[in-house]
Formats: sequence, C-alpha cells, structure tokens
Amino acid sequence: MPTRPWRKSSYCQEREACVHISTGPDSPALVRIADADPPRNILTVGAKAFGGLLHMLKSSDGR
Repeated sequence: MPTRPWRKSSYCQEREACVHISTGPDSPALVRIADADPPRNILTVGAKAFGGLLHMLKSSDGR
C-alpha cells in the first residue's frame, strides 16, 4: 500500500502544534488529519466534510 505524504499547515512554526493533512491511502475521497508528522493520532473524514470545515473556518470566526 503506497503511503501518502503529509502536508503541514503553512501557519505552523517550528516546534509548535501543527495540523497535517493527507489523503487516505486507499481513496483520495478521504482526508486524514493529524497533529504531528509522523502522526500519533489520525482523524479520517470525507473530502466533502473536510471542504465544509475549511469553508466554515475561512468564512467566519469558527462559530
């Protein structure tokens, strides 16, 4: 099974808590979210749900 690379948030500084994302190993329709690379804990969501989260965060203050 090929491993997908993790991408770090552009807002992350060295040694700070960062968000890392990657597509699922079996399906690009899944997005994996982790707090470290290599990941310790992984949350997997559908691409549509992840897009909705990004839209909400970009268009409001997160409420």
